[in-house]
Amino acid sequence: MSSRCGFVAIVGAPNAGKSTLLNRLTGAKVSIVSPKAQTTRFRVLGILMQQESQVLLVDTPGIFRPRRKLDRAMVAAAWTGAADADLTLMLVDARSGVTDEVRGIAEKLAGTRRRIWLALNKTDLVPAPTLLPLAATLTELAPFEATFMISATTGDGLDRLRDSLAAAVPEGPHLYPDDDLTDLPDRLLAAEIVREQIFLQTHEEVPYGTTVETESFKERPDGSVRIEVTIYVARAGHKAILIGERGAKVKAIGARARQELGALLDRPVHLFLNVKQRTGWDEEGARLRAIGLEDPG
Repeated sequence: MSSRCGFVAIVGAPNAGKSTLLNRLTGAKVSIVSPKAQTTRFRVLGILMQQESQVLLVDTPGIFRPRRKLDRAMVAAAWTGAADADLTLMLVDARSGVTDEVRGIAEKLAGTRRRIWLALNKTDLVPAPTLLPLAATLTELAPFEATFMISATTGDGLDRLRDSLAAAVPEGPHLYPDDDLTDLPDRLLAAEIVREQIFLQTHEEVPYGTTVETESFKERPDGSVRIEVTIYVARAGHKAILIGERGAKVKAIGARARQELGALLDRPVHLFLNVKQRTGWDEEGARLRAIGLEDPG
């Protein structure tokens, strides 16, 4: 059997479940997840090995109407991921149905004349009779080659999706070692795990007004790693919330992130967090490049 390898971009509106799907398909945590929309900010590659196929899954930021330079960079990253892929999988939250955002994404995909598939997610949360009419409405908007009914949370329908993706990517040599799970550098992974905890442990505007950068990542002689991370916030009030009374909140964020990183890196982690106010960071090209985004100008 000849080997196959290709890129599959996962696109959709915010909170469709793209990162959850990526992690479930690869069997590992390669993209951070939270119940809040717009958690993913840049393209994340997850590597799925299925039979002789290497499926390079690209988790993209949710596509929404941008306001800040950060937003524009996130949306641009999503569409670039779709344009560069051999196949685009549009993920739709079956509970939300055909929203204006979903309609806009489907119509834009229809204009690309590229291979596109449809996956209705969270099917375990909606009545089964509503799924076929929803799929029919969406296929009127764009010429999807195939449709899948799945639940990224429970795993329902994912075996068929994995097999179909493995058969759909083009013949060719594998681009990554077969035991790799992602191309995400450890420094960026550390920053993302801290940012995930900010999303999980703070509320309202705070996670969206925050960016995280790894300042130092040093291997120690005993096999552990020392990581220094800076959390930039847009407002003084956000800084106070993130630090918490007597540093309680930032300690809780650090403790959980340290635990997660230790498991992911498979070694002891010494994590140090610093919170700084930097008004307007979400309009700075340098800050965007530091978190893996292109400056949209």
